[in-house]
Amino acid sequence: MGAKKNSIIQDQSGVALVIALIMIVVLTLIGLASTYTSIFEIKLSGNKRGSTDAFYTADGGAQSVLANLTNFRSDVGFTAVNPSTLPIDLQNESIDSKLSSPALSLPADVNFAAPPQVTIYHTTRTDAPKGLGFSADPDKYGFVHFVVDSIGKDQIDASLFRSSCEVRTNVVRLVPTE
Repeated sequence: MGAKKNSIIQDQSGVALVIALIMIVVLTLIGLASTYTSIFEIKLSGNKRGSTDAFYTADGGAQSVLANLTNFRSDVGFTAVNPSTLPIDLQNESIDSKLSSPALSLPADVNFAAPPQVTIYHTTRTDAPKGLGFSADPDKYGFVHFVVDSIGKDQIDASLFRSSCEVRTNVVRLVPTE
């Protein structure tokens, strides 16, 4: 009986098959892990591209509004605004009116698939802006404060959800009083 038991333990037929199957399982798991990692990286880079595109759309909208000085005149079409309808982070500002569709000064070759939504808010502040330690003489100039709010969206409609970005800029118009 002892000889039969030893022969079963010493018989190595089929061990190569078991080791080959274990190696195939390990290599398959490594392949699946690398595939999932690659798919995750592709999605991540697509999201980054979309958010960068949305940022540059919003920034382009703000910059094009800033380039057109007629947007900051009081006779352009500012309408009164209810402070409770403002975005939450602007409700503490002293905003009294807004311009919902300012003129965008875009170069001829610039086209947006989804143009930025730009709003200019007029505030009741008249104080001199804080800055580099110097400003215009408050007896000769008045200060009119604005907040430019630009919301841009991803320009390539390749995903289920489009990225969006909001750029907010404070602007002070210097108006001669004399």
